[in-house]
Amino acid sequence: MDRPLLDIKNATKTYGKGRQTVTALRDVSLTVPTQPARIVTIAGESGSGKTTLANAVLGFVTLTSGQILFEGQDVARLHGHGLLEYRRKVQAVFQDPFGVYNPFYPVRHVFDVVIKRFKLARSKGEARDLVEDALNRVGLRGAEVLDNHPHQLSGGQRQRIMIARAYLLKPRLIVADEPVSMVDASLRAMILDIMMRLRDEQGISFLYITHDLSTAYQVGDDICILYRGAVVEQGNAQQVIEDPQHEYSRLLISSIPVPDPTVTWDTRAVLPIEEEA
Repeated sequence: MDRPLLDIKNATKTYGKGRQTVTALRDVSLTVPTQPARIVTIAGESGSGKTTLANAVLGFVTLTSGQILFEGQDVARLHGHGLLEYRRKVQAVFQDPFGVYNPFYPVRHVFDVVIKRFKLARSKGEARDLVEDALNRVGLRGAEVLDNHPHQLSGGQRQRIMIARAYLLKPRLIVADEPVSMVDASLRAMILDIMMRLRDEQGISFLYITHDLSTAYQVGDDICILYRGAVVEQGNAQQVIEDPQHEYSRLLISSIPVPDPTVTWDTRAVLPIEEEA
């Protein structure tokens, strides 16, 4: 049996000391298989530990106890070339499509830094071809975006550029922390479609962090539902969402609005008495 691509074992993260402690993660275990590539959703309400888990996988926070193994190696023990290789194979796409950019540099700088840091190209022409290919994967062209500054692009363009930057490194895993929560509905569908195409065509797995179970149902292969830092339910995304076993899962799923053309919205504006005065 092949070793998992990502194997999280009893991950626990506690902040603070003594009596003033907060447990953000509590014995979380999760596996992402090597083959085939999968989109594994981490779902839950705000404060459930989703982003803490993502940051632990990315190496931004150190676990209090437990292990995160990537291709059989303990991420906490990586250093030097091993850590650099891990950074190449595990990339991130964050929630805020503006905050990750340096506003003083054009978009081209995002790709130049990556190419130089990881020595991806031997010439400017080769670097240009790599960047153009990455942008084409997300439906953009270099001539349209590379010389612009971040504020000159839409939120959807900025987020797609972040996916292109991640793809440039040909990673094995992309940690996507609520990547569609700050873009409008049409671009949300486009970004989710890009994720599925990268999974199917390029063999890239995703750890998809979200509180939106409707998108988890749409794109997720597996799902892990967190509540107060602990796993309450996990398994096949379609099965868990259609037939939840845990009460918290049922509450989350029942909160999803169901479109019904027979239900009309009450559009009347009713002001409180004190406002009328």
